[in-house]
Amino acid sequence: MLTTTNPATGETTDSGIAVTADVAAVVDRAQHAFTALAAEPRAWRADLLDALAAALEEHRDDLVALADSETGLGVARLTGEVGRSAFQFRLFAEALREGSYLEATIDHAGETALGPQPEIRRMLVPIGPVAVFGSSNFPFAFSVAGGDTASALAAGNPVVIKAHGSHPLTSRASFDVLSAAAAAQGAPEGTISIVYGTQSGRDLVADPRIRAVGFTGSLSAAQSLLAIIDERDTPIPFYGELSSLNPLVITQAAAEERADELAAGLFGSFTLGAGQFCTKPGIAFVPTGAAGDAVLDGLVTRSRDAQAQVLLNNRIASSFDEIRARLVTEGRATVAVEGVAHGFTATPSVLVIEAGDLTASATEEAFGPLVLVVRYSGLDAVYSALDCIPDSLTATILHAPADDITALTRELAPRAGRLVFNGYPTGVRVSWGQQHGGPWPATNSLHTSVGVTAIRRFLRPLAWQNAPEAVLPPELREGAAGIPRRVDGVLTLPA
Repeated sequence: MLTTTNPATGETTDSGIAVTADVAAVVDRAQHAFTALAAEPRAWRADLLDALAAALEEHRDDLVALADSETGLGVARLTGEVGRSAFQFRLFAEALREGSYLEATIDHAGETALGPQPEIRRMLVPIGPVAVFGSSNFPFAFSVAGGDTASALAAGNPVVIKAHGSHPLTSRASFDVLSAAAAAQGAPEGTISIVYGTQSGRDLVADPRIRAVGFTGSLSAAQSLLAIIDERDTPIPFYGELSSLNPLVITQAAAEERADELAAGLFGSFTLGAGQFCTKPGIAFVPTGAAGDAVLDGLVTRSRDAQAQVLLNNRIASSFDEIRARLVTEGRATVAVEGVAHGFTATPSVLVIEAGDLTASATEEAFGPLVLVVRYSGLDAVYSALDCIPDSLTATILHAPADDITALTRELAPRAGRLVFNGYPTGVRVSWGQQHGGPWPATNSLHTSVGVTAIRRFLRPLAWQNAPEAVLPPELREGAAGIPRRVDGVLTLPA
């Protein structure tokens, strides 16, 4: 049986949930569901997603209470997260009804500059059963009821979820809510499934009927799953959100203009959720001199006065001091605030290093409330130091109106998936325009895992050449389709 631990108290109990013994049977049901789902139109799937959102909201209080007992994240934070999950399902429902995500294209047969050409009709279609691995730090929005689940279902694929070991009861309760709502909508058995246990996750990735994996977690865990994929007869895409330091640069003019405000904002961002956000600014470039000193002093004062925060699990708590110690001994950073982990809690840590002394040894991600402040005397020093930092989900510039940040922006752009200006990277808006992904090792994907275009990960292009209309999907038949389409090179919109 799996155990569950309340990180606020340290109490561990039996969850009553057994490790899944027969993963193959679970995937078999998902495969049969894929065939049945293919017969359902987009409007039906949109209604299904709306029903899942409504079910989450109906059971929100019970889900939040259970999640708080397994994560210590607090009622307010978790209530908002359930709302975010419901919003994601509804946003994908809107995208299904609007239809542009299909990239529907029709090229009629006829004479071209290259001579007579056949008719080609193309659009994106679902790929098959998708494995989704829940994350520890978002028990709803990136777990059973998260964006990977929502986007894979929206694409028309059944989902098999690997529950995270830190919150098995929350995972089971979320699954029960979603599966009951899906059944009430007439979804085939196996549309949404769940497995438990580390070995079950490995078996899931190895199953030849799984066609893609969505994963949020550590780089080491991702690499072990990628090794399993490498052994498969048929390779599949692995969409992993892995490790990110999210560098933040405070310009000299900004420090002179609003030092205490910047210290307050940076403190709030690196300690938000006890520093257990993938977008936490783990490295902050602060200029040398009096203005930069004021920023650092404000950050140090707030960190020393801060109360301990609850960490998600024992692994994170035990590694916090170990990583901080390595950053000092191997990375040669000095300690400005010696935050420590005690039990399942931690107080903020602030480390400092000169830009010229920064090496890769000082750029290990510390999951928890820790920030490394890098002091620099000119932007050339920032540019050199950035080469030591792994690419990230985000990069942030805090600047003054008079600053010319063109060169700095150009330097940061290849290193991140989202650039933030005069704001903070923690907090990821769910929208059509969002990009939550970045170069390796932040992710190994060119796609986003948040926002509408996350659906693109779980679709593949299919073309029909000279096909009889009867075998075409409705979106590619002649006449008005009610969705945006490109017909003979011209974008056409619904009337």
